[in-house]
Amino acid sequence: MSSDITRVGHLRGIMMRAPGMTATKNFYVNDWGLKIAKEADGVVYLAGTGKEPFLYGLKDGDSFGIEYIHFGMPDRAAMEALHKQVTDKGAQVLGSPAEFDDPIGGYGFEMLDPDFRRLRFTTDLPMIEAEPKFAYPRKVTHCVLNTPDMDGTCDWYADVLGFRVSDYSADQMVFLRSAQDLETVDHHCIALNRAPYASVNHVAFEMASLNDFMRGIGRMKQKGQVPSWGPGRHGPGDNPFAYFVSPSGFVIEFTSEVQQIDEATHEAQVWPRDDPEKMDQWMTAGPPTPAQRAVMMGRPDPGFPPSNGE
Repeated sequence: MSSDITRVGHLRGIMMRAPGMTATKNFYVNDWGLKIAKEADGVVYLAGTGKEPFLYGLKDGDSFGIEYIHFGMPDRAAMEALHKQVTDKGAQVLGSPAEFDDPIGGYGFEMLDPDFRRLRFTTDLPMIEAEPKFAYPRKVTHCVLNTPDMDGTCDWYADVLGFRVSDYSADQMVFLRSAQDLETVDHHCIALNRAPYASVNHVAFEMASLNDFMRGIGRMKQKGQVPSWGPGRHGPGDNPFAYFVSPSGFVIEFTSEVQQIDEATHEAQVWPRDDPEKMDQWMTAGPPTPAQRAVMMGRPDPGFPPSNGE
């Protein structure tokens, strides 16, 4: 990978698609702790306590999957450089940089990854005022994607978009970090999981501290929502985890204290999966149950293949 490659900035959030998805908005507001930022016909934009105008979107659709993953770029010059780069590399680009005319707006473009997932890149988004609130999610910290070609997809994200490998979980997962236009770099904002088909594995929401994380779990329990896996603490990324299953069957996670990477010194390592303490440092969660693995495998996501006219 060239040192002068344009790297994608930070993960802003994700728009999810499912039949009757917007009907589940009360779960995300009353239980999960997000707030409605904007609503339109068949779509709901949900914000957290940070500055991003939305973190998680709910869109009604005929299939279950990702409508788009949303990344930020620092400015228009970086956006233009990224667009030229991905076009020159022969990626499936869905148009030139322009103003988006949906309720969120911003300037940018969209493209498809090797599994036909739509990726959106924006800059010049109007931020909202941060409203820190104890035990409520402040950002989406990462998305884990199931893919039938983990190695090839990893190479694509590195070569085309400038992601860097932070760590591996044996030969089953790879954790990728973006550049981020921030002072510190999260261990990963995208992870790829080897699977028989493309789908979303889970989406993680960051709490401000370990106390926020635990109190968020407590809030969910008080509302009758118990973790399907966790709490525990991962090896790769060093982050606490507690997974829940949403009403649409998508897996969502509370996390905090994600490892911060020093770009100058970090070296990727391979974490074993046969050592329980490397998988869960606290040894409180145990391995995921077969039911948990099944729900994290998700439903096959058809994405947006070019044959559909996208």
